[in-house]
Amino acid sequence: MKNIKNYRSEWKYCEKEADLLAIKQRLSAILDRDPHAGENGRYSIHSLYFDDYKNTCARENVAGEGKRFKWRIRYYSNNSSKIWLEKKIKQNSYCHKRQCLLSIKEYQAIVDGRAMDVYWETQENLLKEFCIDIATKGFSPKVIIEYEREAFVEIISNVRITLDNNISASDEIDRFLCGDYFRIPILENHKHILEVKFDDVLPSYIRAVLQSSVLIQQSFSKYYLGRVAIQENRKYCKIM
Repeated sequence: MKNIKNYRSEWKYCEKEADLLAIKQRLSAILDRDPHAGENGRYSIHSLYFDDYKNTCARENVAGEGKRFKWRIRYYSNNSSKIWLEKKIKQNSYCHKRQCLLSIKEYQAIVDGRAMDVYWETQENLLKEFCIDIATKGFSPKVIIEYEREAFVEIISNVRITLDNNISASDEIDRFLCGDYFRIPILENHKHILEVKFDDVLPSYIRAVLQSSVLIQQSFSKYYLGRVAIQENRKYCKIM
């Protein structure tokens, strides 16, 4: 793989709340909490995902393509004044994320269909790349994904373990920065996501915690399931 040193392993698990609670208690004893979390150890993540006119990103998730990417715009907690543009690249079980800050003015221009205005005004290469994809491949905003995250870190080995709770989707794109959009859960009740990210080797004492419970590693896309949840909700509303 080209530039594999820039990629990290990413393991995902979708498990019942009770099982994840037991793992969280064990992790709390051996790892530090994410210093950016609030007093309760959690923070919310709001992401606006983009796809092209063929819905290539969604289709590649279904097909299990080995190499794929997603564009998203994200902010944390309720601080929508600080927005990030991110390109997440997947290569099998490895991932790599590129990001840059996005101004409110740039964000508004992009969602208003003026991406090429941003292209000519910015010096940020990642943002230029995004604008080109919008112009040439028809990328546009498709769904908002929101969830609450608890994170544990091991700084020396650069390990990050996250528990994502109450994952929801919304198609009220124009309300993304306001945060007051309608939310649709994308998982069955009391199920959440555990993600493990590390560089070369996962330390044995952390691996032992994960193996102490019956966890099944699997492929999981919040974006794809969010698109499905929105589609199913629209069908239901038509029936009603």
